[in-house]
Amino acid sequence: MADPKTKKGLAGVVGAATALLLLVNVPREESGRKVAVTVSPQSGTATIRHISGPQYLKAYLDIVGVPTACDGITRGVRMGQTYTEAQCTAMLEAELAEHAKRVMACSVGLSIDHKGRDNVRFAAISLAYNVGTGAWCGSTARRLVDAGRIREACDAMTRFNRAGGRVVAGLTARRAREHAVCVMDA
Repeated sequence: MADPKTKKGLAGVVGAATALLLLVNVPREESGRKVAVTVSPQSGTATIRHISGPQYLKAYLDIVGVPTACDGITRGVRMGQTYTEAQCTAMLEAELAEHAKRVMACSVGLSIDHKGRDNVRFAAISLAYNVGTGAWCGSTARRLVDAGRIREACDAMTRFNRAGGRVVAGLTARRAREHAVCVMDA
């Protein structure tokens, strides 16, 4: 099997197991849709197939007024834009890979050399995809991961449950789901 560091795409950044977790769970979290994902062991590239649920092909304003499309994509999105399913799929993998690179760069404790941390990597990248990599990199949760205090790090991730300065039930539920996966590595 090829070295994950030499593969392209999201799986090349975080490994196939974490990539699968991200590519299946982020669409469900961001848009409520279900997808099927396969990752090629040779190239590390992912194939994503829409199964059911909504897909936001037209830009909309999120809870704090940020233009958003597809599965939570915000970069470069302007109101009035529309996308195809293929564009949304490509943008999702590219955005997750970019967030993953930034999370991995600031999180020594999430290196793919740390075996058995796929669930923590998933939770950290999912969180960063939602709140931004700057928030993750500057967080107590990241410092705790780097210190090897995984359970405490997973607990700290649940604090990111606000938008626009108020607690949001959907974010609280999302953090609980990420926490449930994260603590599997604790």
